[in-house]
Amino acid sequence: MSEKLQSRWMAVLLAGSVALLGGCSTQSGPAGVAAAAPQPALPAAASPATEFAISGPLIVEHQLDLQTQRDGVVARLEAEPGVRVKAGDLLAQLDDRQLRADLDGAHAKTLSTEADLKNWELEAKVLESDYDRAKKMWDAQLITKEVLDHTKFKAEAAQWDVKRVEQLLANARETEHSLQLEMEKTRITAPFAGLVARRYVREGQQVAKGDRLFWVTAEAPLRMRFTAPERLMGSLKRGQQVPLTLQEFPGEQYTARIIELGSVIDPASGTFDGMVELLGKPGRARPGMNAILHVSQP
Repeated sequence: MSEKLQSRWMAVLLAGSVALLGGCSTQSGPAGVAAAAPQPALPAAASPATEFAISGPLIVEHQLDLQTQRDGVVARLEAEPGVRVKAGDLLAQLDDRQLRADLDGAHAKTLSTEADLKNWELEAKVLESDYDRAKKMWDAQLITKEVLDHTKFKAEAAQWDVKRVEQLLANARETEHSLQLEMEKTRITAPFAGLVARRYVREGQQVAKGDRLFWVTAEAPLRMRFTAPERLMGSLKRGQQVPLTLQEFPGEQYTARIIELGSVIDPASGTFDGMVELLGKPGRARPGMNAILHVSQP
């Protein structure tokens, strides 16, 4: 091959290589390829709310141990655990035979003293009339001063006897009333409507003043007192409804309303107190069960 032909062939190859490199350029231009547009940034995902689980026992306002108010012997029992009672229902009776006899005697004394008082009141009226008549006779100079004074003293003495017997009657009535109160203490009655949860005594048992006899509890409304950390103070308010579950039955969910909310933080623990009340039917919820409040904090 001649030198001229070889030089021309090399020039053609060089021109093709330059064209090929220009087609691969990323710069924009009439003959170039357009650059890719930038993609918009995705919004940041919202942080999930934090849930706090606050546990505590379910309670009712009316729940107490009934204690005997006097010494005695349990004569009979009228209620057993699990029985529902109304306010005033008889639960147990202490032996009241001696008290009843004392009360009958006190009542008889009251009646006797009342009769004495009526007798003295009539006597006083008669003597007062005698004194009025004696004063007229004295004015007419028909009796001596000694007779007038004697009639006066008898009338005054009768009035003092009336006052004395009135006091005796008051004492007799107070004694009778005191024995009636003691009689009432022998009757153990339900203080409110509810359920007899426990019985601590048996028939024939000797009991002393202050001994426990029954545990009576109301069944509703169910409430739960809780203690929450300070950070939840802004997330809770009175009247707010929050979900509640039972530890024994975690699949059942209830709704509770906040009825009390403390406004003071305990500096030692950094907590505040509150209370919720179960809404709707209690279902299987019972006093004493452990419940869990679910409180969300944004």
